[in-house]
Amino acid sequence: MCTVAAKEIFTFLSNYMVKEKVDVFVVGEAKQMNNTASSASKYIEPFVKKLREVYSDIQIVRIDERFTSKMAFQTMIEAGLHKKARQNKALVNTISATILLQSYLESKDIQLKNSK
Repeated sequence: MCTVAAKEIFTFLSNYMVKEKVDVFVVGEAKQMNNTASSASKYIEPFVKKLREVYSDIQIVRIDERFTSKMAFQTMIEAGLHKKARQNKALVNTISATILLQSYLESKDIQLKNSK
């Protein structure tokens, strides 16, 4: 997993999809504690709209991302990373994205078990 600058995401995806088959995009859904959209939504929703337009044949799954940053910081602390390393926004984003993906995969696993 890697972190990609927002302005480079569609170039990255285009190059990535030449090499790898993609079945689904998992995208964080920024919410406040009262379940309403957070201020970050104004950046995420246009991205999701363009993602749907460019890759209309690929499913997009939205996952609540409310606690991923806190979980990422806790993971970094538990891993023994020093304060300077924990201030690395790209690392926090990478760990947060990993947590989102893990949540998605776990939900798929539960769905599979329940369908049997």
